[in-house]
Amino acid sequence: MNLPISNEELIIYILTGVSVLLILWIIRLEVKIKNIPSVKNNQNLNNQIIAIQNSLSGLENFTNKTIEHFGDIDKELSNTIKGIETIRFNPYKGEGIGGNQSFATALIDDNGNGVVISSLYSREKVSVFAKPIINWVCEYEMSSEEKEVLDKVKSKK
Repeated sequence: MNLPISNEELIIYILTGVSVLLILWIIRLEVKIKNIPSVKNNQNLNNQIIAIQNSLSGLENFTNKTIEHFGDIDKELSNTIKGIETIRFNPYKGEGIGGNQSFATALIDDNGNGVVISSLYSREKVSVFAKPIINWVCEYEMSSEEKEVLDKVKSKK
């Protein structure tokens, strides 16, 4: 025997079915929420977000200090000796004394400041000279070897 179902009863059955599906869906979401680590540890998710923001702020401060520190290091490094050249020569060519024991060495930073050290060797004595260089210029007269070694350093810049 078929009992006729009225429209109102059909709507009630449909709404009851939808309600059951929604209740099951809510239960499933509740289970998933309980499996979130922050909820498991009874910590408030907002507290974790705030902690992450604080960590991020700390990292930003560290990054800024590191960038500033690297800038200071770069400034210091520009004043360190980077250009080094040495040439050996015989200042007494043709006289049979000295050999190639004499030398000229340039020690220069990025700004063209430093020193040229030269040595003149002979059997009787050794003479050593130091000439300051400021902006690639020496206020003292330079030998051709000293000029050559300074030009070699300058050409590498």
